Amino acid sequence: MLILLPPSEGKVEAGAGRRLDLSRLALPELTPARDEVLTALVALCAGPDEAAARAALGLSAGQRGDLRRNARLRQAATAPAAKVYTGVLYEALDLASLPPAADRLARRSVLISSGLWGAVRLTDRIPPYRCPIGAKLPGIGALSAYWRRALAPAMTAAAGAGPVLDLRSGAYAATWAPRGVLAERTVTVRVLHEREVDGVPTRSVVSHFNKATKGRLVRDLLTAGARPRTAAALVGALRELKYQVEEQPSVAGRPRQVDVVVTEL
Repeated sequence: MLILLPPSEGKVEAGAGRRLDLSRLALPELTPARDEVLTALVALCAGPDEAAARAALGLSAGQRGDLRRNARLRQAATAPAAKVYTGVLYEALDLASLPPAADRLARRSVLISSGLWGAVRLTDRIPPYRCPIGAKLPGIGALSAYWRRALAPAMTAAAGAGPVLDLRSGAYAATWAPRGVLAERTVTVRVLHEREVDGVPTRSVVSHFNKATKGRLVRDLLTAGARPRTAAALVGALRELKYQVEEQPSVAGRPRQVDVVVTEL
């Protein structure tokens, strides 16, 4: 099973860890693309036109510190991605407290999407950075389109012959879409919050519920030691974990879409 997660906008400082070494990251076939994006990002953020750099990355004037941090990425200290990414999803997942067997499964199963790295494993050592997938970098262009060209072979190989649980947000999901038989082995999840409004059950998509539920869902799968071999078995594993799962009609050559309905966190 391959589990795909979005990154977090917030990152934890890496402390005094060793410097970045692109050659040591997982999915080594992505090294040339990572180096190209990193070079463009560093040059942009170290350049004289702060306004242009902030505009390219979608940053406010109060976030100029992110530009200074990006300019030093090649010299910055690193930490495992599992410690760098933070936010609602990662707080609910709480990787640091996983039992040993679940931690080993997470290291094998989880890939985190990234506008800068393409995708990384939890054990990959990276510095904190700011590079949203919606950015446009000089010489690179739109990162979403760049990674769409670069990611396909590496992600297809990483998926192997098992199911894929795709929990990425829309912008990151656009960087790689599984095709054909692999798409049919892929499960995407939408989280719906159900509540009563004037006595009528109402469902809606709420960002906080979505992120927290996805983090908790992954934690439960890992803790249970789930190793489904098919998309159907993956959906069954979620139901065994007491999630309310509703499947959408399947379409040949497309991922299996499921709704997870929650009433509270």
